[in-house]
Formats: sequence, structure tokens, C-alpha cells
Amino acid sequence: MNPGSENSNPAQLPTDMDQLLAKVARDEAEHAARLAAEQAAAAIQDSIQPYDFRNPMLLTPRETRKLRSHQEDFLASLASRLSMHLRLEFSLKMLALKTIAYPQLVASWANPSHLTMFKMEPLRGVAIIEIQPQLAASMVDRLMGGSGAPQEIVGDMSEIERALLEQNVQLIIDEWCSHWTSFKALKPVVLGYENNGAFIQTASPDTNMLVLSLEAKLGECTGLIQLGFPYSTVEPLIRHVSQSTETAVTPAPQTPAAAAPKWNVLFNDVSIPVTAEWQGLEMTAGEIISLKVGDVLPITAECAQQVIVRLESIARFLGRPGTIANQWAVELTEVIK
Repeated sequence: MNPGSENSNPAQLPTDMDQLLAKVARDEAEHAARLAAEQAAAAIQDSIQPYDFRNPMLLTPRETRKLRSHQEDFLASLASRLSMHLRLEFSLKMLALKTIAYPQLVASWANPSHLTMFKMEPLRGVAIIEIQPQLAASMVDRLMGGSGAPQEIVGDMSEIERALLEQNVQLIIDEWCSHWTSFKALKPVVLGYENNGAFIQTASPDTNMLVLSLEAKLGECTGLIQLGFPYSTVEPLIRHVSQSTETAVTPAPQTPAAAAPKWNVLFNDVSIPVTAEWQGLEMTAGEIISLKVGDVLPITAECAQQVIVRLESIARFLGRPGTIANQWAVELTEVIK
């Protein structure tokens, strides 16, 4: 027996080891490739969403982007106006801008909630604005001279509280309509109020609605405001916003402004009596004769919110009553021409 026969091929052992290592490396690479493919397939599967043909997204990406930018400007302007009206910081944040079916909009309303139905003449269709109860109560509390802190909801609003809240609702829809004046002059008309969405049927179940959902913050109170518009009603407005930057805008020729009348400084110290009065209360002569100290004269909510401000004996402004620093005040809302 040749003593060197056991190591007759010294290179054979390293060669087998290299082959084993290469096989392990190939197996690991194949396993990593399979794992990556499975992860990619899972990601694609997660990204696939079922399409609801009964509730299509009617806005194109371009329309969504343009409309969202337009509505952001509306929110900034509205937040400023509400802050001035409530004399407290009021912020708004857009949560969603989407199209959904009318039944889905109804299901999203809180119950109870403050719902206002309105039209935007000359457009057809009925729009709805919802203000959640706690936010509505805080807004009313602020208008009545309170701090605007979150309120405990107890029963329905009184007529006076509803009239005060209607001021905010009117301000919101006025501001929304005013942001379309460059395309079409819109006149908002309030149709009615409701606190339960189950009793509202302003559109058929297959109607698509454009919904603008907002997070509103008044002081420490946070709540939801939703505006819902029939899509067919606002479609011309959306198309206008989408196409507004596609065509060059020719600036209108500027006309020289009329010279402003000069103020005579000699009138600076002239005193003029300023009076505020309510109108609309009528009584018979017999009732007036029987009046005595301590009697209470009923005033309707509509009458109470329309104060006529006179300079001397001339009616010059319309206003609404309120308080500032625990003193009665009148906010001027309109000039009487």
C-alpha cells in the first residue's frame, strides 16, 4: 500500500468546498429574489381598491388640484371674517374635497346637528351646510358675550339662539358665493333649517354631491362643518376654475378713478347724534295707553337682528346687536343707500 495514496489529489477538497459555497450563495440569491417578488406582489395587491361604479370620482386630478386651491383661498377669507364677527380667533382646515352619493352624505351627518338648506340663484339645486352641535353652541355663546368655550348640549336651540347662529351660516354661504363673482354672480337664498338629517330629502338617492369637509376651531372648541352641493349644480363653476389658467387673461383697461371728495377738517369736531332703533313692533292705541313700568314687549328674532342706525334723523346703516367688554354695541352690516 502506497502511504501517499490518501492525499493523491490534494486540490479535490478545496474544489468541493468552493462548489458547496457557490450553491449556498445561489440558494440565498434565489430566496432573496422570491421574497422581493412576493413583497412587490403584496404591495400591488394592497394598492388595488375596488371601484364603485355607483359612486364614481367625478373630478379629474387637474380639477381636484385647481378646485382645492380655490377653496383654500375661500377658507382663508372665511376664517378672517368669522374671527372678526366672533371677536375670537377662528381657524379652518380642509379635511376632504370629494364627490359622494347623496345617501352617503346623509349618513355622515351627526344627529342631532344644525342643517341649513340653501340655493345659489340662478343655479338650480339645493345645497346643505352642516354645523355640528357643540361648535354651533360655542358660536352662539360667543355672540351672546360668552367665552366661546365648549358647551354642554341641552335640548334644542331657542329662537334667539337659532337667529344668532343663522348670522354665521349666512356669512359662510355669502363668502362662498362671493368667491365665484369673477365667473358668475351668485345670490344665496336660505330655504330652511333642520336638526335631523332623516327629515331632509333635497335630492334623489343617485345624485352625486360635491362635499367640502372642514375642521373648525373656535378657541378651545373644535368641530366639523360640511358643505354639500349637487355636482350638476356646481359643475360649470368647477369647469371654470379648471380652465381659468389655461387661457391668457387680458387685463381690463384701467379707467382713471374719480377724484375722492375732500374732507373739510373743520367738521372734525362737529357732534352728530347717533341712534339705533328696532322697527316692526306694532301695538294698538289701547295697549300703548295701558303700558306701565315693568311690562315686557315681545320682539321677534328677525326684528331683533335688524337694527337701524340713524345719523341725526337719517337712516344710514343696518346692524345687528351684540356686546363688547360687557357693554351693548351694534355691528354695522350694511349701508342704506
